[in-house]
Amino acid sequence: MKVGFVGLGAVGAKLAGTLARNGVDLTVFDLDPARMQVLLDKGAQAGSGAAEVMRDCDVVITSLPSPAASQAVLEQMLPEIGPGKIWLEMSTTDAEAIRSQAAAVEAKGGQAVDCPVSGGCHRAATGNISIFAGCDRATFETVLPLLTYMGRRVLHTGEVGSASVLKVMTNYLATVHLASLCEAMTTMAAHGIDLGITYEAIKASSGTSFVHETESQLILSGNRDVDFTLDLVFKDIGLFQALADAKSVPLELSPKLIEIVKDGQARYGDRAQSDRLIERLEEATGLSITAPGFPTVLIDDEPEERGQEIYRAVSH
Repeated sequence: MKVGFVGLGAVGAKLAGTLARNGVDLTVFDLDPARMQVLLDKGAQAGSGAAEVMRDCDVVITSLPSPAASQAVLEQMLPEIGPGKIWLEMSTTDAEAIRSQAAAVEAKGGQAVDCPVSGGCHRAATGNISIFAGCDRATFETVLPLLTYMGRRVLHTGEVGSASVLKVMTNYLATVHLASLCEAMTTMAAHGIDLGITYEAIKASSGTSFVHETESQLILSGNRDVDFTLDLVFKDIGLFQALADAKSVPLELSPKLIEIVKDGQARYGDRAQSDRLIERLEEATGLSITAPGFPTVLIDDEPEERGQEIYRAVSH
């Protein structure tokens, strides 16, 4: 199977790198030649554009920064899509958009998979990320071997669109956790509690989370570079709010979270790292939310191994 990968950003480059590292016949394309060169050095072949990659490959994976970018790339690829071609969309995107895009692919005789990832760039680098896949079962089983190279846990979520709905939800929850951790650690610092002890107390308690055990370390080290920017956070929580609005769900936390992130963008810039939200509280209190001994870079230290499908829990 020949595989193409279009979009070599923070996550895409790492997912593509895992495929290359595992000997997959891989062709890559990105608008930035330097990003492409990193993958070429790992054994991938260079594509000259999205259309050519689709023409020459059986499966084309895209990992792009916005629904608009995904649509633009798909429009380039559509003339080359036909029977036997699979488009695997790994961007975080709008569920209605991916349903419409999948219909266009299917109208040309191809197949589409709604396939976002979750777990952070450091886990994408080691093939230890989680993957959601929305598509028919037959298509899922065709692409599952590729997905188990890129991710440790692969969940078939149902029809196209279901994976994107779930992914937007998880990114919303991650942002809630980040905002609440900023408040929790600042309040502990205000009461004179050692922040290293605070970190361990949260980690050992019912208050812990994946976000705490990763991003809190970067906040406390002062590095605050999780490789995920505020514009992407704002996009994702906006997509979640749109899901709620479409069904008239009266959310209360979500509007406040949007306000917090928008304020962070105004202070630090759209492309500021999301962990810099802590600085809003540092500025308001005059406190430094840092502690010695925390890493400046997240490293996934779990040994790499082939992933597998996970299943919905069913009680008997």
